[in-house]
Amino acid sequence: MGIGIGIGIDVLEIERFARVLERRPGLAGRLFLPAELEYAARRARPAQHLAARFCAKEAVVKALRPAEWDWHDVEVLPQARVRLSGPLAAHGSVAVSLTHGDTVAAAVALAG
Repeated sequence: MGIGIGIGIDVLEIERFARVLERRPGLAGRLFLPAELEYAARRARPAQHLAARFCAKEAVVKALRPAEWDWHDVEVLPQARVRLSGPLAAHGSVAVSLTHGDTVAAAVALAG
């Protein structure tokens, strides 16, 4: 019998992610909402912040294990908060923790 708690984690090499975004210009718009892109653009190293947000979205989906979802169903807000929409909205609340260094970004999500 399950306890109703989901945990997700994701880790990503920042430069590798930056290269993918450069090679595929439309990808950022499919992965991130305009507010997420604007937030990252205001930072000295936008790829660092986008990589952390990508990890947070992946971690949330791993924690919730939804049957269907879209990248825009998880919006990563400032102060490591998330807003769920679409099919994910019915899953309740999710807590996330994001981090990044010079080379790696990571996030953990806890759904309960």
